[in-house]
Amino acid sequence: MFFSVIIPVYNRPDEIKELLESLLVSNYDKEYEIVIVEDGSTVTCSNEIENYKGKLNISYYFKDNSGPGDSRNFGMKKSKGDYFIIFDSDCIIPKEYLTEVENELTANYVDCFGGSDAALDSFSAIQKAINFAMTSFLTTGGIRGGSEKLTKFQPRSFNMGISKKAFDDSNGFGNIHPGEDPDLSIRLWKLGYETRLFPKAIVYHKRRIDWDKFSVQVTKFGKARPILNSWYPEYSKLTFFFPTIFVIGVYFSIVFLAFGFIFPIVCYIFYFLLILVTATVQNKSFKIGFLSLIAVFKQFFGYGNGFLESYIKVILLKQKPEIAFPELFFKVKS
Repeated sequence: MFFSVIIPVYNRPDEIKELLESLLVSNYDKEYEIVIVEDGSTVTCSNEIENYKGKLNISYYFKDNSGPGDSRNFGMKKSKGDYFIIFDSDCIIPKEYLTEVENELTANYVDCFGGSDAALDSFSAIQKAINFAMTSFLTTGGIRGGSEKLTKFQPRSFNMGISKKAFDDSNGFGNIHPGEDPDLSIRLWKLGYETRLFPKAIVYHKRRIDWDKFSVQVTKFGKARPILNSWYPEYSKLTFFFPTIFVIGVYFSIVFLAFGFIFPIVCYIFYFLLILVTATVQNKSFKIGFLSLIAVFKQFFGYGNGFLESYIKVILLKQKPEIAFPELFFKVKS
C-alpha cells in the first residue's frame, strides 16, 4: 500500500513548515509521498517546500483558488498512491500516525477512515479552549472528539483517508464548504463503501483563528447542515437540531425568569458550570476553563442560529442552497 498525503494550503506558509517538520520525524519506515496544493495563495509556501526537498518526497502544485475540497481533488488526481491521507495545513502529525493507519488498514481494511484531533501543550489558551469546544462530548463537537460510533463515522477532512478506488467512484469532494466532508461520506455509503473511525489516528489541530473567525466558521457549519439534510433526508438526525433548540431555550429561559420561573435558567447555569469545571480539570487551567465557556457559547449560538436560518430558507421556503447561501459554494475549476 502506497500512501499519498494530500495537503491543500491557502496563505499559510508557516503552518506548512510545522506540518512538514512533524512528518520529518515520523516513525513510518515505508516510502510515501506528500502532495501540497497551493489554492491560489497570494502568500505562497514555495520557499518552505524547497527546504524539505531531499528530506521528504514532496510534490508541489499551484492552482487558481477554488476552495479546499476542489484542491484536495486536484491533489488526489495528481497523486501516485493507492490510498490518500488528507490533512489541513494547520495540523501537526504525531510521529506514529502513519504506522497506526497502516496497522488499522491491515487489520480491518476500509475504503475511508477518519481520525479525531487534540491540542498540544504549546497551543495558546484560546486554541485549547476552541479545541475543547470542538471535541468535548459535552458539546456539538463530540463527534470530532470520537464519541460517534466506530462504524458509520463521518470523517472530517482535516484528518481522513480515502482509497483511490473510492475517490474515483465518488469523484471526491463536492463544491460546498463547509459540509463537503459529510457530503462525501454519505455519497460513499450510497455507493456501498464503508467508513470507520481510527481511534489512534489523532492529529494536533492548531486552528489559528480568533473569536470572530470561530463564530463565522461555526455559523457556516450550522448553515450547511439543513442543506445536507435536504439532499439526503434519510440521513437526517434529531441531534442536528439540538444547538438551535439550545439557543431557543436560552431565550425562553430569560422570558420565564422575568415571570419568576427559575428552573430553566438554573439548568443552563448548571450546564455551563459543568463546562467550566470539565474544561478546567481537563486542561489543568482555570483560564482555559473560562475561555472554554466563551468558545462553547459561540459554538452553540453560531451553529444554532446558522442552522435555524438555513432551515427556514432551504427546508421551509424551498430556496435553492446556492442562491440562499452563495458563500458556502465554490466554483469548481480543476
